[in-house]
Amino acid sequence: MDYNDVCQKQNKLASVLSVELKEDGSLGEICLEAANDLYLKSVNVKREDFVPGKPYYNYVPVDLNYEAMSYRCVKENKMIHSYVDAEFYNAWMEIFMLPLVSEENNKLYYLFSYDMTPKVDASKLSDISPEVAVQVIRTCVKLRESDNFHEAMSSIIHDLRESCDARRSCILLTDFQKRKCSMLCDSLSEGEILSSNESFLGDGFFEIVEIWDKLIAGSNCFIIHDEKELEKLKDVDQAWYDSLKNDGIYSLVLYPLRSNGETIGYIMATNFDSSNTLNIKAILGVTSFILAAEISNHQLFKRMKILSDTDLLTGLYNRNAMNNMVTDIVTGKKPISQEYGVVFADLNGLKTVNDTDGHPAGDKLLKNAAVMLKDNFPEGEIFRVGGDEFLVLQMGLSEKRFDNLVDCLRDSMDKSDSVKFAIGKCFGDKTLDIRKAMHIADERMYKDKEEYYRLHPELQYRKTR
Repeated sequence: MDYNDVCQKQNKLASVLSVELKEDGSLGEICLEAANDLYLKSVNVKREDFVPGKPYYNYVPVDLNYEAMSYRCVKENKMIHSYVDAEFYNAWMEIFMLPLVSEENNKLYYLFSYDMTPKVDASKLSDISPEVAVQVIRTCVKLRESDNFHEAMSSIIHDLRESCDARRSCILLTDFQKRKCSMLCDSLSEGEILSSNESFLGDGFFEIVEIWDKLIAGSNCFIIHDEKELEKLKDVDQAWYDSLKNDGIYSLVLYPLRSNGETIGYIMATNFDSSNTLNIKAILGVTSFILAAEISNHQLFKRMKILSDTDLLTGLYNRNAMNNMVTDIVTGKKPISQEYGVVFADLNGLKTVNDTDGHPAGDKLLKNAAVMLKDNFPEGEIFRVGGDEFLVLQMGLSEKRFDNLVDCLRDSMDKSDSVKFAIGKCFGDKTLDIRKAMHIADERMYKDKEEYYRLHPELQYRKTR
């Protein structure tokens, strides 16, 4: 067969590649045998420089996912159609592979073509089978019907595991700046028991995570179909190979979750039904696109929430957080159901420090004050509610234990050369209105402050309420 003629008669980018068929039946090197001018132009090769029969990676980067699709095409004599996020090209690629007749005993051939666009085409992304569509719709519904993000994600990963017929599925979140990885959600098949030596999230695990981008190599996923392919992982990373073997994993599919050009996590399914790979790729391909956006939005919301509730100088909760806390208690959204204590602590002498030594010194004093409060109320909720005023809410302690904590705070002040608080406290049970408790503590704090300035008239500074 004249494969060059096959390529030249195509109106789209087209090439014909061969796959080495070894004596033991396994598949080997993938080589570019023929290509039309449009294809050669796409890989920056002049017609006169093209030499048929060279490995495909002489022209484009190594892509293990592409190799897996190529093997499936010729091995199963099946047309392959896929729409993928080709990160290496910063584009979306619609791929077509068509098995061809081979007149050689040691080679199998297929026609390869693709279309590439810089942005995702929603119509192509949604051109999926009814089975995949049902799974994607179910995912979207669960994301919208629940106010609990983590419950929704747990339910979704359970559905994905069942769709893949996998022993385990999970979503891992990554932070490449901090070199940390965390488990967002996890689903195990019935009877599946995690081995005691499982490597997920253990020491050194992030070093394995950093390898995944190289394995995906600008494609949209990485797949190990069986134990034979798993053995090839030895040459890539022995540590990851060993961890998979130790955990009894013989097949794996890994999809990155990408948002704004960054990898924020991965969907992973292990010991899945490899005979259903194409369907699994279709499900995870579309679902990863949706989940990446949802997770990114959730993380952004959390960051905004932290910023809105945090005093940036001290790291304590701010006045906005205190007001929200009081509202939640009063409205019954988060009612107090046990004994509790309130402490108002006003930092004495801050204005004097600011006036004499400058605001950097005042900021340092505020930070030291915050540290002292956190040291003495490690389980309390601590708020900076004004320039020099702090509030502590301590739940679930007896009055004696609460008083001891306040006494310890006073002892810490006595030992400090700089941090001096005026303190007011109030203790009560769940029947005591939080607003009344705060008012009582506030009044007592002002009395304590007046006494402080009576004893230290040289630091006299009257606050106005």
